[in-house]
Amino acid sequence: MATILVDEDLCTRCGICSVVCPMSIIDPAVDENTLPVVRDVNADMCIACGNCEVTCPTQALTLNLRPDEKEDIPADAGRISAEDIGSYLKKRRSVRNFTKIPVAKEEILQMLDIARYAPSGSNGQPVEWIVVHDPEDVKTVSALTIEWMKTLIAIAHPLNVYAPVLIRAWKNGHDVICRDAPHMLVAHIPENTPIASVDAIIALSHFDIAAPAFGIGTCWAGFVSMAALSYEPLRDELGIPPGRTCAFAILFGHPKYKTYGLPRRNPVQVTWR
Repeated sequence: MATILVDEDLCTRCGICSVVCPMSIIDPAVDENTLPVVRDVNADMCIACGNCEVTCPTQALTLNLRPDEKEDIPADAGRISAEDIGSYLKKRRSVRNFTKIPVAKEEILQMLDIARYAPSGSNGQPVEWIVVHDPEDVKTVSALTIEWMKTLIAIAHPLNVYAPVLIRAWKNGHDVICRDAPHMLVAHIPENTPIASVDAIIALSHFDIAAPAFGIGTCWAGFVSMAALSYEPLRDELGIPPGRTCAFAILFGHPKYKTYGLPRRNPVQVTWR
């Protein structure tokens, strides 16, 4: 099966597809009677990144991966000024106070559809998702995380100083783990794949950045993420499949309060070389 499909009437033989291919497997057209091609011997090296397709000025080339799903986007789609993107990102806050209004599954899927376009090593796309949608299930995750913390008190662990404080707050009725969030998103990846954890954080960041555009607030769930690495009752509750591990989790829901300003941050530290 051909790796790329080329419309000879549209192809100008410009060679851009060959230049931008990260695997250098597209042979450019050598004259007006030939077309760019991926030879069969190189086909298995294709990582299906789509660079060839989306940089073709005349849209003559299609990556032969579900070609019927190819869609064009308007030239100005997604254009945003530097000022606007700066303000949007600076406004992003970690939300720890949520309303009880649920986020529709359709909206969650829209945000995850954005996250699936996040870059990953060799375009491996190793990240899969678990959405804990029922608020009661999120509370169960909090309770299991507290149970995990109880196992840390008598051992050498970075959290064993904080664990008693968190456990005491939980006993007093304060959800210091999941902050009474209505939903949780868990990214899981194959075990023993060093770069996949980075891929997951990048994908989660895409979700995190997209969320405010949908009116959704987020908070990275560090305690849950640490517990899910080793505490089997929590892994079972989350439904992490065998052979895969939790990369990280994010709490999300509708923010209870609006924000009206920007907090201070440390100055940028840069070394120019």
